Amino acid sequence: MKGVITEIERFSLRDGPGIRTTVFIKGCNMACKWCHNPETLQIRPQLMVYPEKCLGCGACVRACKSGARSIKDGRLLYDRALCTGCGACAGGCFTGALVLSGREMTVEQVMGEILQDRAYYENSGGGVTLSGGELTTQPEFAKALLEAIKAQGISTALETNMHAPWHIYESLLPLVDLVMFDIKIFDAAAHKKWTGVGNDRILKNAKRLAESGKDFLVRTPVIPGVNDAEEEIGNIAEFVGGLGGAQYYELLLFNPLGESKYQALEADNRFKGARPSPQDTAERLRRTAERRSGLPVRVG
Repeated sequence: MKGVITEIERFSLRDGPGIRTTVFIKGCNMACKWCHNPETLQIRPQLMVYPEKCLGCGACVRACKSGARSIKDGRLLYDRALCTGCGACAGGCFTGALVLSGREMTVEQVMGEILQDRAYYENSGGGVTLSGGELTTQPEFAKALLEAIKAQGISTALETNMHAPWHIYESLLPLVDLVMFDIKIFDAAAHKKWTGVGNDRILKNAKRLAESGKDFLVRTPVIPGVNDAEEEIGNIAEFVGGLGGAQYYELLLFNPLGESKYQALEADNRFKGARPSPQDTAERLRRTAERRSGLPVRVG
C-alpha cells in the first residue's frame, strides 16, 4: 500500500500528548483561504521554487526531462504547466532552491521512520499522529498505516477537518485513541465562502464522534477578519460544549509562516501580510469561549 506524504515530523510536541511523530498526508478536501500549508492541498507532488537560493548552476535544466526548466539570456526559467512533479531537478539542487513537496511512500517505509522513536513514545505517553492536508483524502492508506502502527502497540491520533463521509471515520475510529478536529467557522455561508465547502457535514460528524465515546478535542484557527469576533467564537464554543466529552477547546492563532510557501508555489495568498490576533484580543476570545463552552480553553 502506497500513499503520498508531504512530511514526517519527528519529536513533535504540538500534535497530541507526549512526544509524537506526525505524518502529514498530502491532499485536502477543503480550500481554506488562509491555509499556512498550501503545499498540502493537492495530492500530487509539487515543486516549490526559492529563487533567492539559486546559484544558476543549471543542474536542474540538465535533470529535467519535461522541458519545464530552461535557461534564456542567462536566466533560469520554470514553466509550471510542463512540470510533471518527478522531482529530478530538486534531487540535484544542493542549495535548496528547488524542493519537491510530496513523495510516494509505502506503509513499510513510513513505519521504518516511526519505529525509530518508539522509546520516546513509551517514555512520554506519546505516539503517532496522522495529519494533513487532510488524511481522509487517502483513506485506504491511512487505515493501512493505522493498522500497522497499532500492531506495534503505539498510541495513535488523528488531526482532521471532519469533512469526509462518516463511513470513512467509522472505519478509522477503532484504530485511533484520540481525534483532534477543527470547527473553523460556525456561520454556514461564511464557512463556504472561506473554505470552499459548507459546514453541515462537519457539525453532524462532530456529533457522531462525540456519541461514539472516542476521546476528542476541538480546535478553531482564529483568522483576522474571518472569525476573530466574540460572537463567532462564542457560537462555536457553545456548540463544542454542547457535544459533551471534549477534553478541551483550543484557539489556534493565525500562522503567518506560510507566506514563503505561497511564493514558492506561485500561488495567490489572500492573507499576505496578515498577523496573529494581538494578545488582548486573544485573551478576550478565550474568556468568551470558556464562558460559552464550559470547557477549559487553550490558546495556541
